[in-house]
Amino acid sequence: MMLAIYLITAIVVLSVFFLLLSSAATAYLKFRGMRLVSCPETKEPAAVEVDSKYAAFTAPIGEEGLRLKDCSRWPERQDCGRQCLGQIVSAPEDCLVRNILTKWYEGRTCVFCGKALGEIDWLDHKPALMSPKRVTLEWNEIPAEKVPVVLQTHMPVCWDCHIAETFRRRYPELFVDRSWKPRESHRSS
Repeated sequence: MMLAIYLITAIVVLSVFFLLLSSAATAYLKFRGMRLVSCPETKEPAAVEVDSKYAAFTAPIGEEGLRLKDCSRWPERQDCGRQCLGQIVSAPEDCLVRNILTKWYEGRTCVFCGKALGEIDWLDHKPALMSPKRVTLEWNEIPAEKVPVVLQTHMPVCWDCHIAETFRRRYPELFVDRSWKPRESHRSS
């Protein structure tokens, strides 16, 4: 009988633990990543990062504890009222920079090769972009708060073309530009 009570108690404790852990993990995943908000003071884009660890810590106790970890307007405006958090609470996925970029690339093709960019792999071969000066850039070279302006002025580039263009720019003496023509097939009779 005692063994059954211990077993039931263990199952209940483990169930509660996994529910709390699940709630924390969900909050952490929901609020991690750089986000773009409209600064309530300036009405300009600001890049902010939510303290996702704090959000995960407070989620199991029923609070949605959001606080900023970083903002592109800091340290000058670090004492602001943090009203931008309301934008994140109301649309956490819509202000995530990765999602904004994914939507921008949808249905677009590489400006160099014309290949459809398709589904974006943000971990491996990330697409790049070409500036109005015809220089290719990776997204880590662009401050997040500049993303809205960049999306209006730059063109999409696939990973392969970005690597080729970067090589061409860095090592012009090693690059030979030849027009590619398909070879005719030769059959032996």
